[in-house]
Amino acid sequence: MSLLRKLAGETAIYGFSYILSRVLYYVVFTSYLTRVVSKSEFGIYRDLYFYVAVILVLLTFRMETTYFRYAKEDRPAVTAMSMTFLTFFAGLFFLLLLIFRNDVSVWMEYPDMTTHLLMLGGVLFFDTMIAVPFAILRQQNRPIRFLMMKLGSIFLNITLVLFFVELLPWLSTLNNWVAQWYHTEDIIFYVILSNLLASAFTFVLLLPMMRQQSLRWDWGFLKKMLGYSWPLVIVGFAGVINQYSSIAFQKYLLPEDTISNLSNGGIYAAAASLAILMSLFTTAFNYAAEPFFFAHKDREDARSVYSDVALAFTIIGSLMMLMILAYMDLFQYILGKDFRQGLEVVPILLLSFLLLGIYYNVSVWYKLADKTIFGAWIAGIGTAITIGLSFVLIPAMGVIGSAWTALACYIFMVITAYLLGQKYYPIPYKVGRMAGWIAGAMVLYFLMEWLRGFYDDKLVVILAVNSILVCLYVYLLYRMEGHLLRNALRKK
Repeated sequence: MSLLRKLAGETAIYGFSYILSRVLYYVVFTSYLTRVVSKSEFGIYRDLYFYVAVILVLLTFRMETTYFRYAKEDRPAVTAMSMTFLTFFAGLFFLLLLIFRNDVSVWMEYPDMTTHLLMLGGVLFFDTMIAVPFAILRQQNRPIRFLMMKLGSIFLNITLVLFFVELLPWLSTLNNWVAQWYHTEDIIFYVILSNLLASAFTFVLLLPMMRQQSLRWDWGFLKKMLGYSWPLVIVGFAGVINQYSSIAFQKYLLPEDTISNLSNGGIYAAAASLAILMSLFTTAFNYAAEPFFFAHKDREDARSVYSDVALAFTIIGSLMMLMILAYMDLFQYILGKDFRQGLEVVPILLLSFLLLGIYYNVSVWYKLADKTIFGAWIAGIGTAITIGLSFVLIPAMGVIGSAWTALACYIFMVITAYLLGQKYYPIPYKVGRMAGWIAGAMVLYFLMEWLRGFYDDKLVVILAVNSILVCLYVYLLYRMEGHLLRNALRKK
């Protein structure tokens, strides 16, 4: 079986689990929540989970990637040390949050949400503890179990949200005891509680895997692991800042009061969620590609394969971007009526997420060559760009400044990672073809928008013309790149 076919198969399985889970999350936490909470509450929800994403990167310390790096050397040692390290720091974090919860809530400008923050601390503890077990499943090529565990957690989370937000209010009208403790005005509390219970349940299910590993301390081996992983922590931390910090900046940099800024941030976050399919695709690809790249780095034709992977990713990603933009008139109805005002950010963010996926491809060299420090520098400068441009563009342009900031950051990261990679770990990427397909998708999108002016907003005509242009793009792909797909599926 060809390597591209193997990667495609694993991406399909990991991608199915990830994409389905995120689509389910999307239905509940974007489409559903934008119909049951206010714009400011949705902004608060997204702001809180930005901090969760940042802290999770710090707590896991990229031990999942470190596991892939050292599993072939000494799997028992890397497993034991990873779990020991994560257990200690996850527990320490929760203890500190418990002690300083009031100070943290005041600093975040949520003084009445200390209980919410403690529950998020519990989510972080459990999600940190399951990071390595999920990495073990990926490294051992057990995607079906990975799929079942991920989806089980998601379904439980969604079920609990619907139970707390839909069923309990009805029960409270029938039962005085339920009515006494159920707080109908605090939906975000029950969303977080559902997340906590689902994460705890997943942790319990994975406990048998962890119980098979002894907790031990080998400072020499841990030092070796940390030397590899700490630059990746900076990469991960920077990635979260670059992808999810928009509302955190908007809360402080937009010109109105905090509640109004969070309302505007909620509109931005909801519109940005329409770019979710591109983000899901890049993340699903990364799930499968990271262990794939490590497993095949010693093959003679590995670099040629990496080049084909990057081209295939760009082609599929460009097509997805064009299709989302072509049918934006339909996708917008996923959002609640009050959240459809910020759609102008979607094209910018789609291109940004596509570039992020290309960055995952062209930056693989520093992991394979054990030069992760370069990843830290690239991501660190990218974060500086994000922070600096946020302070400049958000006050001047409003929430759309966050979208342009993201695009500028990823353009820098892709170009820098590619140029450094050609110096230290040359891979013959087909840059011209990759850029051509991206440009072709953008040209067709601009053509769609120009032609729209001739239809007087007739939806049927708009969708018909856009479909014809999408089919034209697919035809060109088939004629010019069909051989790539055939080679990927051919058995060897």
